[in-house]
Amino acid sequence: MALTTRETLKILRRHDYKITPQRRAVIEIMLRSKKHLSPADIQKKLRGKQPIGLATIYRILNVLTKLGITCEVHPGGNRRSYLAKRPSGHHHHLICSGCGEVVDFTGCDLSELESQLVRETNFAIDSHLLEFTGLCQNCQKETTSLTDNAILR
Repeated sequence: MALTTRETLKILRRHDYKITPQRRAVIEIMLRSKKHLSPADIQKKLRGKQPIGLATIYRILNVLTKLGITCEVHPGGNRRSYLAKRPSGHHHHLICSGCGEVVDFTGCDLSELESQLVRETNFAIDSHLLEFTGLCQNCQKETTSLTDNAILR
């Protein structure tokens, strides 16, 4: 279960951020979403409710990411997507290099690798990020379809 709006607003206040209507609107969209959202996705969801420019949405998301409320993913190019962190907190990403879809997964045991890296480098590891890139099922079908059509010509 994700943070509540109230808990999120407390975090913002604790770090001396004002609670603006725009921040509240973006936070509510992020906390309700179970999927990664781009700033453009957030802007679409806010149309008719709270008109907010993309630059403002990016600034809000940067604050939320800095405070550990959201997780930022770069699925390729200049694209970014965001997801509200869940209390379990620890998750990783599968990123489609075709369409940019991001799928979360949990359950990686990298403790042995982390221990080895600490021993070898004396690096104080406090977290890690694991991302796999490839093609989602839809993009695989499109690639196969394009290949099949090229062969038939």
